[in-house]
Amino acid sequence: MEDICFSEGSVPVCIAAKVYGKDASWIRAGIIVGWLPIGKATRKGRIVTRIEEMDSKYGRINFYISPKLLFEQTGYIWKGERKWVQQ
Repeated sequence: MEDICFSEGSVPVCIAAKVYGKDASWIRAGIIVGWLPIGKATRKGRIVTRIEEMDSKYGRINFYISPKLLFEQTGYIWKGERKWVQQ
């Protein structure tokens, strides 16, 4: 894995959803409750960890999906492009 160059920044939720073959809401819920260990969910600088907090009345949730963690879980290499490419 030393020779793999991961793109900077977060993998978009829609790309992770395609990698897993699931809906984007599945990805978001999995990150929030912790059974999908590929990133973090935050709101106003605080980590969101409860599914009840997904309600939009509390404000926007930002998701960070780590390219390295996504690779470790799935083998998919995020290269910073929105097109779908399976390695």
